[in-house]
Amino acid sequence: MSYRPIAITAALGAAVMLTGCHNAKALLPPNLRPPSQNAGEPLKLAQQQLQQATPCCSSFADFSYRSLLPWQPQKFTLGSASMVANLGGTKSYFLAFRLPTEVKLPYRVAVKSELNGRWLHASYLFAPTVVLLDDGFQPLRSDDITLCEHMGWSDDTTGAFGSMTVESKQARYLLVYSSAKQQSGKTYWEQSPTSFSSSTAATLQMNSAGSFSIPHGPDGSLWIGMMNSTYKKAVDSAVCGKPPSGTGVLDDLSLPWSGKRSGSK
Repeated sequence: MSYRPIAITAALGAAVMLTGCHNAKALLPPNLRPPSQNAGEPLKLAQQQLQQATPCCSSFADFSYRSLLPWQPQKFTLGSASMVANLGGTKSYFLAFRLPTEVKLPYRVAVKSELNGRWLHASYLFAPTVVLLDDGFQPLRSDDITLCEHMGWSDDTTGAFGSMTVESKQARYLLVYSSAKQQSGKTYWEQSPTSFSSSTAATLQMNSAGSFSIPHGPDGSLWIGMMNSTYKKAVDSAVCGKPPSGTGVLDDLSLPWSGKRSGSK
């Protein structure tokens, strides 16, 4: 019988007692530590890093559209290693794609933004703006995608979802960036950790409950591609905002004391 694990545990406990509560926090794994006192610091640093970057592109014709839009949502990481555009005086990381020409119109493009941060109160989202272009790189349509939160039973079905529909036969290219309006906006987020499965470990580590407004930021992980059945279910059932409060169920019932009668108008 080995007493080594017991000895290690005892030594760790003694170290915690000797170092005190403040230094003992450093012994905890990162996902068990409390959030930083300055929750907005990661977002501010990311914004500063973007503003210091040198843009490569300032018009729609400057981008390379060699990559085909994925046939199903694929993950892309936008950040310090990404190129930067300056569109209309706003700097943003971006993605550029050519669109499939053999797909029957109309079709939907799915997007999902993941929370950027370990703790909910210190997290932010990359909110996409999607521009459809013709073969002469002229914009046909530009949408600030509305993101809606969905909590699924896996990481694939958890995040801030959105979509857009391609209807024009002239559409040849798709550009994704984040407009000034998107970068200054927020997304409604409702979280209840008791409703999650163990597979959504990243979400459980945030250790928060209730509803929040998640600020938008300049970088993060974005999934984009042709709509598939998994994303369609998530997009169509996602929560876009807190439901309005009503007068209650009893007010809608035809009760003797309510003055209402069944079938009355």
